[in-house]
Amino acid sequence: MMPLRWAGRLVRAGGVVAYPTEGVFGIGCRPDDAAAVMRILEIKQRDPLQGLLLIGASLEQFDGWIDLPANAPDLRCSAERPVTWVVPATDAVPVWIKGRHESVAIRITAHPVAAALCQIVGMPIVSTSANISGRPPARTSYILHKQFGPLVDAIVPGRCGPAIGSSEIRDLCSGRIVRAATQ
Repeated sequence: MMPLRWAGRLVRAGGVVAYPTEGVFGIGCRPDDAAAVMRILEIKQRDPLQGLLLIGASLEQFDGWIDLPANAPDLRCSAERPVTWVVPATDAVPVWIKGRHESVAIRITAHPVAAALCQIVGMPIVSTSANISGRPPARTSYILHKQFGPLVDAIVPGRCGPAIGSSEIRDLCSGRIVRAATQ
């Protein structure tokens, strides 16, 4: 395990780290670092066309990344009920983040450790669940260390929040629920 500030420096320098979020451990990196993102996709055995989620500490961290309509609802979420939003992406969002989509999935994290990591990095970070695609995500540091310890540059200490399962995903423009929260 590594202190938060050091992990943030690693991310800024192109590293891949694991950290607690609202419901499960996440694996993340800078979204503008193609090599780091490809490393995460390889670790997870994930299809790059699926796209990846970005988390930030505040809506302002997404300036330049998303194109919000003037009448957008409040995108903040609680630790108990995290909501991921699919929003229009700007041209600054690289294809390795968008995948086959013209939009990008974002969440303003309510988890104090994940939010602090984003603040230290100074931008939103990739946040994908710490699991091999199709398998259950790590909810404990023991499982995280066992499955991903040697594959990431750092593991940020902390506990996952109270949310159980995957976050709800909503499309901002249509209002449609893309994925209901899972238990």
